[in-house]
Amino acid sequence: MDLIHNLAQLFLVGFRGVTLSNDNWLTTALRENPPGGVLLFDRNVDGSVQNIESPAQLAKLTTALQERSITPLLIAIDQEGGMVSRLKERDGFSPSFSATDLANKGVGATEKAAISCAVQLAAMGVNLNFAPVVDLDLNLENPIISRYKRSYGPNVAQVVAHARAVIKAHHDHHVHCCLKHFPGHGSAGGDSHLGFVDVSACWQELELAPYRQLIDGGYTDGIMTAHLVNQVLDPKRLPATLSPRIIDGLLRQKLGFGGVVLSDDLQMRAISQGWRLEEAVQLSFLAGVDMLVIGNNLTPQEDALSRGIEAIRALLDSGRIDYNRVDVSLSRIAQMKSTWTSTINGI
Repeated sequence: MDLIHNLAQLFLVGFRGVTLSNDNWLTTALRENPPGGVLLFDRNVDGSVQNIESPAQLAKLTTALQERSITPLLIAIDQEGGMVSRLKERDGFSPSFSATDLANKGVGATEKAAISCAVQLAAMGVNLNFAPVVDLDLNLENPIISRYKRSYGPNVAQVVAHARAVIKAHHDHHVHCCLKHFPGHGSAGGDSHLGFVDVSACWQELELAPYRQLIDGGYTDGIMTAHLVNQVLDPKRLPATLSPRIIDGLLRQKLGFGGVVLSDDLQMRAISQGWRLEEAVQLSFLAGVDMLVIGNNLTPQEDALSRGIEAIRALLDSGRIDYNRVDVSLSRIAQMKSTWTSTINGI
């Protein structure tokens, strides 16, 4: 496919279905113009099953996704452990433990849990885990990080040590990782799933340290952006996901990250309340994001992928970006996929 037909590769999208039916919009997309990846959820926001109901069913679904796609897919999931787990015991999967609980037991406990997680993901055909969280636990009243025990602690060295254990375990089993949430969500007092969150008064530069140390150590998988406003880093008060100063200037140029930058879900209210989907896609890409995540969990939109593609095409047509900018992101995504070809192809 030529570059213009590869625009779908810039997107990682969610969908509804525990099987891939012939009339599912994604089935057509996989055959004609597949996204770069798909994101799986166990439940919808209303509590009904979205994609995952048992290990056997999930393995069949991921196999079908890869078989029907004309290009290899990244198949992603949020399997941090503990309260943020898409593979739950109630559905027949192995137990998992929160970052906070594991940190209290030491790096050995995290290593053991991460190996178990990675083995299970690989067996299920999942090749990208949106983990580990490297947010520092700086605000015990944080409603989305500390409350859900998603941080390995307030100490940089401790967070980095546990993150390295998670990354190594996943790589040993050919599963990619995605650090989150850049440039730091641990000090926040609000939840960007629900709306606008400003961390300008509480964010600390210390929150960049885990990213800096892991990048300096050679980390090149994925990093996920946060939908947080940080006036310290961007005086224009754009959420980090939409901010060229934070993504291109800080993460790319200052910290030197060369891997794939993924947006957090563009349907989260911190974004959707201020920008239409097309605007969010364009601003994220202009900021330096490589892969645009549309979960279709909070707000199901079967036309989200096609609308996103047209939004990028409009940037090209208007001259706001050139083909080289697209090619750079496509190359990063292709490099991630090619790292473990056998795993990506479901072999």
